[in-house]
Amino acid sequence: MSETVYFNGAYVPYEQAVVSVEDRGMLFADGIYEVVRAYGGRFFHIEGHLERLVTSAAEIRLPLPSLDELRAAMAGVFERSGLRDASVYVQVTRGHPGPRAHALPVRATPTCFAVARPVPAPDPMHVAHGAAAVTIPDRRWHMCHVKSVGLLLNSLAKQAALDAGAQEALFVRDGVLTEGSATNAFSVTNGTLRTHPDGPHILPGITRQVVLELAERLGISVRQQAVPLADLYAADEVFVSGTNSEVLPIVSVDGRAVGAGHPGPVTRRLAEAFRDATRA
Repeated sequence: MSETVYFNGAYVPYEQAVVSVEDRGMLFADGIYEVVRAYGGRFFHIEGHLERLVTSAAEIRLPLPSLDELRAAMAGVFERSGLRDASVYVQVTRGHPGPRAHALPVRATPTCFAVARPVPAPDPMHVAHGAAAVTIPDRRWHMCHVKSVGLLLNSLAKQAALDAGAQEALFVRDGVLTEGSATNAFSVTNGTLRTHPDGPHILPGITRQVVLELAERLGISVRQQAVPLADLYAADEVFVSGTNSEVLPIVSVDGRAVGAGHPGPVTRRLAEAFRDATRA
């Protein structure tokens, strides 16, 4: 059965959701996106995702459809998918206002689409025993807080991790850990949780924010502070978070064991608390 896609105001079969060859999303990566999880038939923190979409749009001067339209579109594809647990992807580009030109068009009609898909279950071995990561120089732009569709360097980093037999790549900029190729990154030293502060070099992850709130609720000390690479190697625990990754322990970085080489107590507590939040 063909997937149903929300495309510019209508629900259409997947094969009919096509864009112009001069859509600015394709020509200039002139677009933004969000991925929202649904658990048990309900969206998880959808309002946080929509707020971030608005922030990203404002940063690049991109006109958005109304939030009511976006909410309805995401709910519509989710309901039509027949899924209870899903990942809903929504993307907005500046559309195709005319022949290719670098300057922003005076008038633009956004291209908007949304689709719901099953979420592959996390590898139980990685959830239980941890995953491996490698570090990659962070050569991305200085607007990583915008959830842009321009993800080439993220894709190359992810592939470098897979080529090295790892599951995630961790970006390092000016000697400090920023984030993962598709995740936010955390370290734990002497019971204190550390993660890079908000700013232009990381995406303010929705799952990251949930983790920080859970840590406060659990009485875990938190410092939003950049982690030097040497401190990352010496950390007792490392984990990453993301909409589809949830809370994933990292037990090896660049071939070096993290702590005792297995998921630590702070990571396990936060992962369990996060699972409880999604069940709720």
